[in-house]
Amino acid sequence: MKYAKTTSRNDQFATLLTTLFFLILTVSKPVASQNCGCASGLCCSSAGYCGTTDAYCGEGCKEGPCKNSGPGDPTVSLEETVTPEFFNSILSQATESNCPGKGFYTRETFMAAASAYPSFGASISKREIAAFFAHVAQETGFMCHIEEVDGPAKAARGEYCDTTKPEFPCVQGKGYYGRGAIQLSWNYNYGPCGRDLNEGDLLATPEKVAQNQVLAFKASFWYWTTNVRSSFKSGFGATIRAVNSRECSGGDSTEKAANRVRYFQDYCGKLGVQPGENLTC
Repeated sequence: MKYAKTTSRNDQFATLLTTLFFLILTVSKPVASQNCGCASGLCCSSAGYCGTTDAYCGEGCKEGPCKNSGPGDPTVSLEETVTPEFFNSILSQATESNCPGKGFYTRETFMAAASAYPSFGASISKREIAAFFAHVAQETGFMCHIEEVDGPAKAARGEYCDTTKPEFPCVQGKGYYGRGAIQLSWNYNYGPCGRDLNEGDLLATPEKVAQNQVLAFKASFWYWTTNVRSSFKSGFGATIRAVNSRECSGGDSTEKAANRVRYFQDYCGKLGVQPGENLTC
């Protein structure tokens, strides 16, 4: 009887140790989950932990079913979000008397470009849409300009041709200044853009971006998904650096960067989302 009693106590002690072991694992789980990589259905908090409450899925949520406006925003329909009213509200902000972009940039050609380049709108949030159009507004003067205003003069001075990129050689007599909704610039962007979009050799025909209404948006979608989208997870400010890093160096360019932030806040308001943190570069 004593032997049986001892065994029972040992079993109880082993069970207690097992319970304590699993309790330690449970308590330690948030540490193991730091920086996330959460299981399906869990949110990654701003501090890098997994969970389902507002502390995890609210403000600053990095990934998962986030409730706030941020990099983990739920995706939306591009067509349903970029309504004619929203698109035209940006066009109507143009104050210049001469706007060649009016009639060139239209919601119809925007949607046609999105259909031709589906990766742009396949997993996009309202905040990202607001960010994209904030840059469009600054780059084109609210879709007023199809080409960079002083682009030809800059090209004549040899700007926008980077000779250290021999894989994308500049063609004599061609200028690689800004064209399109987010103005595509430099030979090393025109080359891969034409290749990836199956639009032929844009190094030989860069003017096509300013002549084809759909391509003017497609080229901007290409630049956004290739060079800007990955920065957006760090806040709008990081996208300013990705689009035009010179505006982040101070001086006269600071006003242009501030314009981008102001437009972003405005368009977030129109779409009913918060702009979030890290707005400046």
